[in-house]
Amino acid sequence: MAGSRAAIRYAKAVLSIATDNKSAEAVNSDMKSITSAIAQSEDLDQMLQSPVVRASDKKAVLSKVFKDANVATFNLIDTLIKNKRLALLNDVAESYIMLYDRLRDSQIAKVTTAVPLTEDLKAKVLAKVKELTGKKAELENIIDESIIGGFILRVGDIQYNASISNKLDKLKREFTLN
Repeated sequence: MAGSRAAIRYAKAVLSIATDNKSAEAVNSDMKSITSAIAQSEDLDQMLQSPVVRASDKKAVLSKVFKDANVATFNLIDTLIKNKRLALLNDVAESYIMLYDRLRDSQIAKVTTAVPLTEDLKAKVLAKVKELTGKKAELENIIDESIIGGFILRVGDIQYNASISNKLDKLKREFTLN
């Protein structure tokens, strides 16, 4: 838990600096790139977490991987290295994205479907999210064939499960109780 509190503090500091420098959107893009790269590369994640790899080597790798990143992003990486907190980079990036979306009065709506959403359905889902929460949202479509059909919508702490697998589970529970 202490790690996540520290990550939020670093994220708030970077957001404040980036907002003052009018580069908050560019830093948000960098943070999305960082979370994506760490999620896709187990080697990168292990290198960041490893106490054996020297800080200078970690910095060299991050400089090459994120060579087009904003100055504020590089300053964050330098600060994390100096404070021996580079293992928090992914948590800081995720916290930054969340804080940036909250600042913009936006949010991420995760829609899990069995097949990719069409553009028409994306527009309808975004309209429904706006109606439910009163906020704009970015849509993230997660494909999970195990839900068979329908969808699962998650916005913040609200979840609406209209999947076929959920309905089948409910029927199964009803039959086993009777």
